[in-house]
Amino acid sequence: MTLLLSRSDVEKALSMEDSVRLLERGFVELGEGRVDMPQRPVIFLPEKDGLAGFMPALVKEMGALAIKTVTAFKGNPKKGLPTIFGTVTLLDTETGIPLSIMDGGYLTAVRTGAASGVATKYLAMENASVAAIFGAGVQGVTQLEAICTVRKISEVRVFDTDRKAAEKFAKETAGRGPVPDKVNVVGSPKEALAGADVVATATTSPTPIFDGEDLSPGVHINGVGSHAPKMRELDTKTIVRSKIVCDSVDACLAEAGDLLIPIEEGAFKESDIYGGLADVISGELTGRENDEEVTLYKSVGLAFQDAVTALHTYQKAKSEGLGVEFDF
Repeated sequence: MTLLLSRSDVEKALSMEDSVRLLERGFVELGEGRVDMPQRPVIFLPEKDGLAGFMPALVKEMGALAIKTVTAFKGNPKKGLPTIFGTVTLLDTETGIPLSIMDGGYLTAVRTGAASGVATKYLAMENASVAAIFGAGVQGVTQLEAICTVRKISEVRVFDTDRKAAEKFAKETAGRGPVPDKVNVVGSPKEALAGADVVATATTSPTPIFDGEDLSPGVHINGVGSHAPKMRELDTKTIVRSKIVCDSVDACLAEAGDLLIPIEEGAFKESDIYGGLADVISGELTGRENDEEVTLYKSVGLAFQDAVTALHTYQKAKSEGLGVEFDF
């Protein structure tokens, strides 16, 4: 029997706190070579301003084998639809039987936020208290939740080119879980960045969303929105100023326009990338070295993150009687 899990089921079974813990362990597995994760193939549909990606992974020690299909169509909000849709198929590592098919949209947002939470834990200043969120969508929500899970945040600012979306974001996130009771909507990127200790960029913008000169010393940035070679949320100034830690250096060099475009410009080199998050977690690389350096976690999303959170979601759903059993 295969367990079908709706978005509502996944929301009930998957918490941010659990996801941060799972992904920290998953990054260790990745760093120690116990993850089988082919580079994801991506099919682009330029006439529809969309793409489809296929993400398989096996995390051996954790017993997680899954494949996610994820699509991103930028025109969807105008149709009243989310930009991103995803479906995760979890497979039994003993038999290959599909254990579960679940909504991947919320899972993707949570695991993306959780990975940024892990990065924030290792790279942000210990006393970080001011967070700035760029992008008032689902990804922005989970970025904020993850940041507040690992740091005691007392002030939150949100900026979005759609002010109504930002106002809705502020109303819905304030006081939710570890998020402080007030979330402030700001009118410009510069206002969002002034004195911010942790910044998250979770937009679909193809061009830079702020001026790197406006970043405060000691800030940590989680850059998660750009996931294609011609897309960039971060300008060249930001990249050059930052100690850059990737979820996967190879994956970022294949997909992250935030890095690839400055490389093409000649302002930045592959060798300027500091390393991968797994190496920082293991202690092979030092994370933050002082309260002045600007650190940047650049993420394009990795399939192992889906696999470990999907396995946990399935196990939690089974124990709580969630979902619908289906026999192929």
